Amino acid sequence: MDDVGHARTAELLTRALEAQQGDKITIGEFLDPLGERAFGFLLLILAIPNFIPVPIGVGGVMGVLVIYVGGQMLLGFQHPWLLRSMREHGMSRKRVEKFVARLTPMLRWLEHVCRPRLEALTRQPAHRVSGLLLVATGVLLALPIPFTNYVFGVLLVLYAVALIERDGAALIVAWLASVAGAIALLTLSGAAIEAMRKMF
Repeated sequence: MDDVGHARTAELLTRALEAQQGDKITIGEFLDPLGERAFGFLLLILAIPNFIPVPIGVGGVMGVLVIYVGGQMLLGFQHPWLLRSMREHGMSRKRVEKFVARLTPMLRWLEHVCRPRLEALTRQPAHRVSGLLLVATGVLLALPIPFTNYVFGVLLVLYAVALIERDGAALIVAWLASVAGAIALLTLSGAAIEAMRKMF
């Protein structure tokens, strides 16, 4: 296994930043050194809007993006493939450095909670299982179901941390939570439809 596979999250982010030169850093340049673990960072980014009070419809946008990321994992991609416009989106180096500095304390805490274990589950071919469940999660997130964004946000954070920290045990918890959540939503939706039928 290479050094990237052994590095913890905060160290990996610092390396990715130090590997880039100049005052501007593109998203592609920042994610490339992270390898398969870049999937986890993308999911963490997609989880954030689900905790922010925003107009109705954000779930649909985030859901489509989660499907986009999960679909790539399902297809066996070793690294996220980004549209050219996304890859070449430039960010100020100072802004990225500030983001990493603010994120590092939380990541250090997560490193104490999670640890590399059952690592085979956090990479291919087991990535396909995560990809399939993330596609299903994205579909559910995109549906106009009230008060579910926060729940899905927590689930995405769990996936993100598990993938970033190579924690297969945490990933199993995320898999089980995805299945349980899907079953619960389908059951509640079926009950709601049946109740409306009886009313009308």
